[in-house]
Amino acid sequence: MGKGARKKGPKKDRRPKVRDVFVARPFEGLAAEPELIAMREFVPSATAKLQLAGDAEREVTLGTVLPMAAAAFVRSDGEVFIGMQVQTRSSDISRDLGRSLRWALDAKPGDVLSVPDTTSEPAEGERLQDLLVADAELEVTLHEDFSWWLPEDSDATGDVAMSLERANAAIMPTERLSTGAYWVLAGEKAHLRWVWPADENRLLQALARLSAAGQLSLGDESRYAGSFRAHGLLVPVWDLDPEAHAREWIEPAKELGTRLQQALESLDDEPLNAAERRSRDGLIGRQLTLR
Repeated sequence: MGKGARKKGPKKDRRPKVRDVFVARPFEGLAAEPELIAMREFVPSATAKLQLAGDAEREVTLGTVLPMAAAAFVRSDGEVFIGMQVQTRSSDISRDLGRSLRWALDAKPGDVLSVPDTTSEPAEGERLQDLLVADAELEVTLHEDFSWWLPEDSDATGDVAMSLERANAAIMPTERLSTGAYWVLAGEKAHLRWVWPADENRLLQALARLSAAGQLSLGDESRYAGSFRAHGLLVPVWDLDPEAHAREWIEPAKELGTRLQQALESLDDEPLNAAERRSRDGLIGRQLTLR
């Protein structure tokens, strides 16, 4: 009997394979999208209260990094935390966070979710877009260390103490200038990293328009360094004078934001000219992607 004749039919108890589709822009549709990306990718120590949809009564705090990079935990005083910066992820970060949030709503003080659920079959109603108020902004609070992991008047012990020490040592001084815009002091260099909630191609064109007009900097002692791609959005980066305080860049950033918004709006009626297209081509070569 040949091999073909010996083949048996499909096993009756075999579960159908679920296609895991990569979601390039996981936070699309949420007003907090720029802040979510910033907290996920480069803000070191920060927290923000989440506005839950529906009749949820429990208060939940979103944090950049939790002890041992956990996905979620409930502090001994009952405060609930969800972690943005975790080491395990699926093809849809919004779904990972939504599952962690659902776990946390039923968890008890002392419970820890070490890693997000990335293997269960997708189900409706478990993405952040389903669980949060869509038009709610995030009021981000920056911290100089990770002492917010602990209730007041308590000390870290064991693994939490070691994790706290490592996390504190890795913090780079960071200040929030506006929505999605963060000043970061990285060693001897200072940067402005700005998450813009605009279509990537349109934002690139707007940046090229300003570049061709010589209007892409924040003034003296600053220059456009390039951009990186994160979760479906483009994040422009500027090099800044490290000797200047973060607050000195608030007004220049505001003015740049106005110019950039005007450039975005002008694209509807005025396509890029030859010089602007050359600028765009140059900007494309200065991109990298973060996932």
